[in-house]
Amino acid sequence: MAQDYNIAGIQQVGIGVENLYEAWKYYIELFQMDIRILEDNKVAELMLPYTGGKPQRRHAAIAVNMQGGGGFEVWQYAERKPQPLSYELKMGDLGVLVCKIKSRNVAHAFNAFSRNPKARLAGDLNDNIGGGQTFYLKDPYGNLFQVVQDDYLFKDEGQLTGGVAGVTIGVTDIERAMTVYKDILGYDTVLADETGVFPDYEALPGGTGRFRRRLLGHSRPRKGSFSELFGPSRIELVQALNRTPRKIYEGRFWGDPGFIQVCFDIRNMEALGKHCAALGYPFTVDTTQKFREGSSFDMGDAAGQFAYIEDPDGTLIEFVETHKVPLVKKLGLSINLQNRDPEKPLPRWMLKALSLMRVKPERLQ
Repeated sequence: MAQDYNIAGIQQVGIGVENLYEAWKYYIELFQMDIRILEDNKVAELMLPYTGGKPQRRHAAIAVNMQGGGGFEVWQYAERKPQPLSYELKMGDLGVLVCKIKSRNVAHAFNAFSRNPKARLAGDLNDNIGGGQTFYLKDPYGNLFQVVQDDYLFKDEGQLTGGVAGVTIGVTDIERAMTVYKDILGYDTVLADETGVFPDYEALPGGTGRFRRRLLGHSRPRKGSFSELFGPSRIELVQALNRTPRKIYEGRFWGDPGFIQVCFDIRNMEALGKHCAALGYPFTVDTTQKFREGSSFDMGDAAGQFAYIEDPDGTLIEFVETHKVPLVKKLGLSINLQNRDPEKPLPRWMLKALSLMRVKPERLQ
């Protein structure tokens, strides 16, 4: 991994929905994604390769769980009718298939979710390929979440789960995909690499087939302003061996229902862009082409730069270089990150102040 850019961790997983507040309320109730980092309702002018060549208005909110981990970007088209997947997604299809959620006690979380009528479990408690126990559940919109053992804790709030621990991504060739996931994103440690039929997949759509699965971690701790909030993460690559997978966003727009992308918080977009291009994965969207390097793109209450690449199968990977993020919106207080050491974490008291941005689900409208 190049040393002249920095990845602080998974910032968020994008989730396209048909009703933002309905879905966000559900994610607060189940996963305590109740710290509103930002929310805006603007036209996405720069995503034309993925929005039919036309700017599209969307309403989006980024929220995190204060126990630590990445957040969710809950995303809804404001003027266009979202187009759901026309078939049932199956394990091994191409794209972000599963969002992994942190838990310090998976068995306890499983028992609690088993008693929760809003939690739709997909199978039983099983062993995970990377060690520890795991289970899956499906939200009301068909998206799969996997609760995984992860002892990392930023702020103990007594909750069953933390934030995003990683994702599972369907690929056609695991070895070919490693250029993106290892050489660009820094997941350089193989935690497990197994081939066969897997008990934890059996209750999932298409999960009874044969797969190759590779679970990746990063040997170096993440550094950066929000690294202590995000914590460590894992990427699982899954390759279907006895069927031809389908690309889950084929014929649909970025932002249509499903897991849209996985987004990484980074510093030094210019260096990252050069590295990606040198490896054959140039930015497909790049706000620095419209706004000079170092300037900021308005992202509602926040500001920064963003860019996208595609993995070998077209799965979208987003990079965000945050320049400003709100700290106490009511008082107009924000954090300016541009002049900070790119590898130095923000003080924990400052990150914990994000708790002041907590929202109650009944007040979302």
